[in-house]
Amino acid sequence: MFSDILGIPAHPLFVHAAVVFVPLLALFAIVYAFVPRWRAKTGWLTAGLAVLAPLAALAAKLSGDKFIAARFPAQKPLKVLQHRSFGTATFWWTLALGLAVGLLFWVLQRTPQTPWLRTGAQVVVLVLAVVTAYYVVRTGDSGAESVWGRT
Repeated sequence: MFSDILGIPAHPLFVHAAVVFVPLLALFAIVYAFVPRWRAKTGWLTAGLAVLAPLAALAAKLSGDKFIAARFPAQKPLKVLQHRSFGTATFWWTLALGLAVGLLFWVLQRTPQTPWLRTGAQVVVLVLAVVTAYYVVRTGDSGAESVWGRT
């Protein structure tokens, strides 16, 4: 499943899902955490992205592993290995952000709320969102560099 879809390499297809859903998760996680008046409007979308984005990142990573194995059976270029490393990090940071969003949902639904716990969860979501956004950009840039090179 992760090697090709209808004869087309799966990695470029799965990458596009990750490129859309991971940054959206980072953005909506920050909005949900720090804009209380928008929580009711963004809650379900943020929750869905907290599940969908890590799955998209995992599919991109697994399909990338299959693509590398098929395309470079012996010697793997350094740029490709760097891209794979960034992709792996992107998956783990996205998963951590998804879990942190789940924690934030739980904290915000608690009655009564503990201010230090709410603030702590907000800070964790903010930090993870920024790190996740950084890694998805680095992954995309390194992938484009390994395919297209610098112009």
